[in-house]
Amino acid sequence: MEENVIINESKQYIVVKLDNEQYGIDISFIDNIVRMQQITRVPMAQSYFAGVINLRGEIIPVMSLRRKFELEDKEYTNSTRIIIVKPESNAKIGILVDEVREVVTLEEENIEKTVYDEQGLNLLGVGKYKETLISLLNIQGIISELDNG
Repeated sequence: MEENVIINESKQYIVVKLDNEQYGIDISFIDNIVRMQQITRVPMAQSYFAGVINLRGEIIPVMSLRRKFELEDKEYTNSTRIIIVKPESNAKIGILVDEVREVVTLEEENIEKTVYDEQGLNLLGVGKYKETLISLLNIQGIISELDNG
């Protein structure tokens, strides 16, 4: 006897904060999460490009998500983290965030796909988790702009 099983796709996201907004990054892109460290500035770089870090001998570019979203710079705190992401075809890149909160699992039915967002291709959708809304970041879109811009 065959059963019709409906498989509900779920994905895990790491939740990060910028001010009071929560953003989710697909965990499959995450290589590492490191504490704030010395960022070496790079002249003539895009405004949201913070510089580069040396992570165990590997030079990794770091972008500020705050600047990318046109938020004011904020003092780094004990909670500030650099999330090292590795999209499929790209080299690793660091994303500077105010705080890393938790890992959540979102079912597909709890994600509203965005048709359009004002920043271009930065968001994939909005996830509903318990009582909060989490803007899901399109890491590929955010990073591809780095290559082109």
